[in-house]
Amino acid sequence: MNPATALATVLVDEFLRCGMTDVVLAPGSRSAPLALALYHAEQAGRVRLHVRVDERSASFLALGMAKRSARPVALICTSGTAAANFHPAVIEAHESGVPLIVLTADRPPELRDTGANQTVDQVKLYGTAARWSTEIGVPENRPGMVAYWRSLVSRAWGLAQAPVAGPVHLNAAFREPLIPDGDESWCEPLDGDATGAWTKIRAATPGSVLHVPPTRRGVLVVGDGAANVKRYVAAASMAGWPVLAEPNGNARYGDHALSAHHFLLGVPEFVERHRPEVVVTIGKPGLSRPLLSLLRRAEEHIVLSPDLSRWPDPVRSATQVAQDIEIPVVSGDDAWLKSWRAADLAAASAVDEVLDAHPEVTEPRLARDLVAGLPGGSLLFTAASMPIRDLDQVMRPRRGIRVMANRGASGIDGLVSTAMGAALVHSGRSYALLGDLSFLHDQNGLILGPEERRPDLALVVVNNAGGGIFSLLPQAALRGPFERVFGTPHQVDLEAVAAAHRLPYKRLEAAADLPKALVGEGLRMIEARTDREGNAVLHGEMRQAAHHAVRGLLAS
Repeated sequence: MNPATALATVLVDEFLRCGMTDVVLAPGSRSAPLALALYHAEQAGRVRLHVRVDERSASFLALGMAKRSARPVALICTSGTAAANFHPAVIEAHESGVPLIVLTADRPPELRDTGANQTVDQVKLYGTAARWSTEIGVPENRPGMVAYWRSLVSRAWGLAQAPVAGPVHLNAAFREPLIPDGDESWCEPLDGDATGAWTKIRAATPGSVLHVPPTRRGVLVVGDGAANVKRYVAAASMAGWPVLAEPNGNARYGDHALSAHHFLLGVPEFVERHRPEVVVTIGKPGLSRPLLSLLRRAEEHIVLSPDLSRWPDPVRSATQVAQDIEIPVVSGDDAWLKSWRAADLAAASAVDEVLDAHPEVTEPRLARDLVAGLPGGSLLFTAASMPIRDLDQVMRPRRGIRVMANRGASGIDGLVSTAMGAALVHSGRSYALLGDLSFLHDQNGLILGPEERRPDLALVVVNNAGGGIFSLLPQAALRGPFERVFGTPHQVDLEAVAAAHRLPYKRLEAAADLPKALVGEGLRMIEARTDREGNAVLHGEMRQAAHHAVRGLLAS
């Protein structure tokens, strides 16, 4: 099956699984894959297809159907001015709250801006009149495409109706051939879930709650930006579920919170024996690839999102999205939780042994010891790249601190200023764990006028002379260009930078000296010098020790 046919087949099938009953089509060449998929669906009795030769007439026909039925109706056309002729109806749908799904066929990127026939800029063509607009991208015959396409359709279906009904726009680029070519092979099954839509969106009405299936074999995942954390952590604890919380999810506390899940989920034997029946996600997870793999394999993955116009699903595995949930208490033994906790303890202990064997300053030990030693009521702001990942791997459960990071877009910019702003309004002591590049990127944040308030903030800067996270990525194998274009070493004297801004400065000489280095008040800097290559080796030792400990436990 060629990519154009595969994409069209999946898009149409998923819309019908979501519950679509009517589709309006204005014929054209580039939209042929969609037209053929719809024709076959109509022949199978799955949809009512309405064909109109005039795009403007077609669009208002769909508008009327959606307005009267209060259900999304799809509107499809070819590329070029055909899509522009939908605009008045899209505007009317926007202003009157009509759930219209506009699916425009388009030329592939290589034909755009070349003078190619019937090619115009269709990306976000309807501007602010569309509730949501996305470019699907040219289909490719590679694994993961079907999950992407189906979750995209589910999102479009949900956003056309909630929180306020209106039009959404999907722009689909097709390369030739545009009709089936007789080759039925594809790298993965094109079928969806026989039970219905890929992702079911549960809009809450007053007093309504999605009830999670009762099970002891559940897992709660807490990511960045999670709301009502204490409520859901308490519910998961009552249900006997382990809590896998990223540091900035601020749920890593109590007996049910794990600290070494990054390592546990990297052991295939452990994963095979600990397949959860349901995973509930609050907030946006994204620090650990093994954790994302757990979400990808989850049979039932419920995403809790107060805003149904946006919900976090980075691996497109969500089976249901809800604004509120209830995790039921289930009777039974606690063997499930005990098994997770035993493996977590084994992995964490093995990692601690590796870290404690290094008396010099290392990045993961610094992260572990810093968060463990902060006084109650403290705020810890961390850089969004390596420091937050170190915390995710080594932070032991504890109460009484608040961890923050700019993980919305995970950028390097503005981190000094963000930390200072948070510290100015925080009622307790404040600390920041930054890399050298993120610190230097925003050193202008230290420029303060004589009458400006200065926060009580200790800036702990890990100086590994460049971009440390790249040493843990595949780019590190490219020995020739690595330092120049990834490592990006610098020769900045951080003590001189501190002096230029009249900041008290300390150099952390040994790991055990951290408590003494943190003593002080006001805005100040602690520099911790580390080695990027040595850091990569140490992370490998941590992983190997943790995996060995978990496998030993499983064998016993």
